[in-house]
Amino acid sequence: MIDIEVKIPTQEKTYPILIEQDKIENLKSKILSHIRGQKYLVVISQKVDKLYGKILGFDKSEKFVLKDGEQEKNINNYKKITERALKMQLTRKDAIIAIGGGVVGDIAGFVASTYMRGIDYIQVPTTLLACVDSSVGGKVAIDTKYGKNLIGSFYQPKAVLINLNFLKTLDIRQYKSGLGEVVKYAFIENSCNSDENLNFTNFLRDNTEKINIRNLPVLEKLVECCIKLKISVVEQDEKENGLRKILNLGHTYGHAVEKLTNYKKYTHGEAVVKGLKFAFELALKRDMIDKNYRYFADDILEKFKFKNIPDFPPEKLLKVMKMDKKADFGKITFILPSAYSTVTEVAIDENEIF
Repeated sequence: MIDIEVKIPTQEKTYPILIEQDKIENLKSKILSHIRGQKYLVVISQKVDKLYGKILGFDKSEKFVLKDGEQEKNINNYKKITERALKMQLTRKDAIIAIGGGVVGDIAGFVASTYMRGIDYIQVPTTLLACVDSSVGGKVAIDTKYGKNLIGSFYQPKAVLINLNFLKTLDIRQYKSGLGEVVKYAFIENSCNSDENLNFTNFLRDNTEKINIRNLPVLEKLVECCIKLKISVVEQDEKENGLRKILNLGHTYGHAVEKLTNYKKYTHGEAVVKGLKFAFELALKRDMIDKNYRYFADDILEKFKFKNIPDFPPEKLLKVMKMDKKADFGKITFILPSAYSTVTEVAIDENEIF
């Protein structure tokens, strides 16, 4: 088991992230060891509940089963979960447990951040994407018809428990979606200001085959590296006032793709990979990088054979990008590659993007 401690200086708070390969039937007792009160509400993905509900052992009366899909991260489900917690008479000493992918973690965390002005919650990510990204860092939110994550807050969990055995039954498309965020870390490592030199790009290149077949010891190291890089960023900038923005590499374009397709046609990771390719194209166009680094990035992305997404009309993309939280005064902010594993924040006039 790998035990990583997250320190949030602004709150004088620490919490553990545990990465392990133990049997899933042992997970319930580990989750409950982090809960102060007597009661808890488990918000669980429908797919995870079907596969592991009996093994996990939570009673039906303790669970809120959330249907799968980004479209479920909405204000109506937020209301239903909150009302369920009120009906159960959860107090501020009790807890909400999120078991599932990023959708479950985001909405359950947002409920926890607002219920009685803050209640403990435990993150149990069951997808690769949630393991390396959404379960770490405290961003919680719901979507609206105007865009993704536009209603949310920063709220840190009590603990994050990652059991890699969940990844064995993850369908190939969702697994690849997680790899889309994983590869992003290779392109931002030197900007993360980490105390460790993880050489993550080399790790990905040396272990491509084992990653593709889901070798658990390799996945354990992969998840550990991604989490350490993200923690390094979050500990320095919890609320995205500066450094944390580098985690948005590929996301300005990627979020626009998701919005234009109503979050149904492409996964988040697929959209991010499209955004990564666009970011490298834009950086090359602005002479921030040379062709060799662009080819290098293409080679890394090709190793994982991500889904190819066609180009979208620039006018449609721009309309959505203007609604992005990072847009301001007629300019759209991108995180762009500027050197090997290094990125820079750039605000670009909309007329100069395409």
